[in-house]
Amino acid sequence: MKFSGIQKIWSEWEKEIPDDHWFYVRSCIRQNFFPASERRYLDIVRGNLGRDIFEHPEHTTCGGIAYHNECIPQLTQMTIVGRQFSIMTESGYSNYVCSCVTSFGLYCEALNTWKEHPEIEAMVREKLWESCHREFEIPKSLVHASDLIYHLRHEIGAKAVHKLTNANTGEPLRVVDHVGCHYAKMFPTKGVGGAEYPHVLSGMVEAWGGESIDYPERRHCCGYGFRQYHIKENRGYCVSNTHKKLESMEPYHPDFIITNCPGCAYFLDRWQYVIAHQTRHTYGGPGQGIPVLTFEEAAGLVLGYDPWDLGLQMHQVAVEPLLDKMGVPYDPAKKYLGTNGKAIPRPELPSIIRCC
Repeated sequence: MKFSGIQKIWSEWEKEIPDDHWFYVRSCIRQNFFPASERRYLDIVRGNLGRDIFEHPEHTTCGGIAYHNECIPQLTQMTIVGRQFSIMTESGYSNYVCSCVTSFGLYCEALNTWKEHPEIEAMVREKLWESCHREFEIPKSLVHASDLIYHLRHEIGAKAVHKLTNANTGEPLRVVDHVGCHYAKMFPTKGVGGAEYPHVLSGMVEAWGGESIDYPERRHCCGYGFRQYHIKENRGYCVSNTHKKLESMEPYHPDFIITNCPGCAYFLDRWQYVIAHQTRHTYGGPGQGIPVLTFEEAAGLVLGYDPWDLGLQMHQVAVEPLLDKMGVPYDPAKKYLGTNGKAIPRPELPSIIRCC
């Protein structure tokens, strides 16, 4: 294929991302699974990169978990979306950035539905006014939080304290990505690279000195799938999906996995612990798992944040081998200190896979 042809194809998957002035909404599960990620995200965008990003104390969940588990109807979920947009509007912002890929998919679903069926948008506006006397403007721009870091990846690279390289050899770290399904597959044109050419995470890896490794099940679901996990009897489907991905990654000997979905990060991390106990097999070498980082955590390490301030002690697969490889300094004695500097209870550690 001629290079001009490649450029033409890629131009269809590029995404316009405004450079500044963002209204930010958190994820209901991200702040439980990896509670430091969103706080450090705001620190990075505001403090390190000097951008205006605003978070309102009254924003809520998008309702996505309840909606995908069929606990609330679509009109209720869209009215929640309308309320979120109303808070953005009254705060004086028009660029909307959400932390969760499920939220991103649902916001895209709402906007596309309203575009095709304006009568549904009218119903949402009516219900929102009846319930809380609010009105909203449609965002001029809607992106996921990883889009913004992707957009600013070269600025982060220019400020890098640690590259995604082996500190001893200088070789690029081998990184596999997992892009959340609700980011890339529900509305492919809304994500950088879509479902076929996902670049939102690999672009960060390459900009920060790492090597992005392709693998056969790269686009395969992590297995979360809401009803696969929230109904206990279905959890075998969830772990089997993750098992398939890990088996696919293993031959490429990745140094770590990077994700942009809170559920995906949690399950790719957690199921390695479960699989190790079920099969006595680990994927990062004898007794070792493959560390899993959210994109915020990866950016934070590159910028020189303390690993424990990034919340890496919350991971079930040990991150210390990765930190040692990158030359990132850390104090093992501070791993299990609370925000007040006092020791918190240490978890019971497994014998099959290293977790510290």
